[in-house]
Amino acid sequence: MSPRTAAAARLVAVVGPTAAGKSDLAVDLAERLGGEVVNADSMQLYRGMDIGTAKLTEAERRGVPHHLLDVWPVTETASVAEYQRLARARIDQLLAAGRTPVLVGGSGLYVRGAIDELDFPGTDPQVRARLEAELASEGSGALHARLAALDPPAARAILPSNGRRVVRALEVIELTGQPFTARLPAPGEDRAVYPALQLGLAVERPELDERIALRVDRMWRAGLPEEVRALERVGLREGRTASRALGYQQVLAAFAGACTLQEAREETVRATRRFARRQESWFRRDDRVHWLDAEQAASGEATKRAWELVERTVTS
Repeated sequence: MSPRTAAAARLVAVVGPTAAGKSDLAVDLAERLGGEVVNADSMQLYRGMDIGTAKLTEAERRGVPHHLLDVWPVTETASVAEYQRLARARIDQLLAAGRTPVLVGGSGLYVRGAIDELDFPGTDPQVRARLEAELASEGSGALHARLAALDPPAARAILPSNGRRVVRALEVIELTGQPFTARLPAPGEDRAVYPALQLGLAVERPELDERIALRVDRMWRAGLPEEVRALERVGLREGRTASRALGYQQVLAAFAGACTLQEAREETVRATRRFARRQESWFRRDDRVHWLDAEQAASGEATKRAWELVERTVTS
C-alpha cells in the first residue's frame, strides 16, 4: 500500500524503531524549516534519563529548540493523556508563532495522541485497584495473555513485561466494553487534529539488530549503570513507569542481585530488539507514513528525500 500524501501539512512527524536515526533527521529538518523539535519518546520525558534513552546532548541539538524533554521526575507515572495535553499545547504555541513543529519519537501511542483525534477514558479506582492486585499476584505475563485474547492488536503493541500498560488496556476494555485499539483510527481512516507529514525511518532487520547492539554498548561505556545508580537514589526503583524503561529495568535487576551487569547488558540488547520490532509493526499499520531508507542517512540521501516531501506538503 502506498502512503497517502499529507496535503497542506502543518507539522512533520519523524517515526520508526529505536536506533534508526530519528533524532538526527528531526534536527536536520527543523534546521531547514526554521522549526522546533517536540519529543514523542515516552522515556525522554523523564529528567535524568539521558544515556539510556539516547537523549541528544545540547551540542547534538545544534541550537534547535527541543520541547518536552526532562518534564517529569522518575517517580511520576506516565500518562498518554497528560502527554497529549502537553504536546498539543506546545504544538499550538509553535504554530501560532509561525514555527513548524517537528515531532519525533518511537512511542506510537504518544505520536497518535499528539496528532490524531484520540480521546482517553478516565480511570475507575476500583477497577484499577483490582487489576493491579491481579498484576501483583499473577504477574504481567498472565494479564498480557488475557489482553491477547480480548484485543490481539493491543497485545502485539504492548510488551508483556509492561504491566502498567497492560493494566491500563484491560481497564479501558472493561470500562468501555470495546477493545483498547478500537479507540484508534482504523487503517485508512484519517482523524488528524493536525495534518502532518509522517516520515518513517526503515532499517533492514540485521542492520537494526547490529545498531541496537552497538548502541547498548555505547550506553554502557558512557556510564548507564552509574546513571541508574544515581536515579535510584531519587526514586527510580519506585517509579512505576521509569523503572520499566529498557536498560534501566535490567540494570536495576542487576543491582538487586538478580543477574550480573553483563547479563543485564545482554538482556537489554535482546529486549530492545523485540521492542524495535513492535515499534515498526505499529507504524507500518499507518499508511500515512512515508518510509525512508535509514541506511542512506549517513550520505544525506534520506534527508534529501525527506526534504523533497516536506517541500511538497508542509505549510507554516
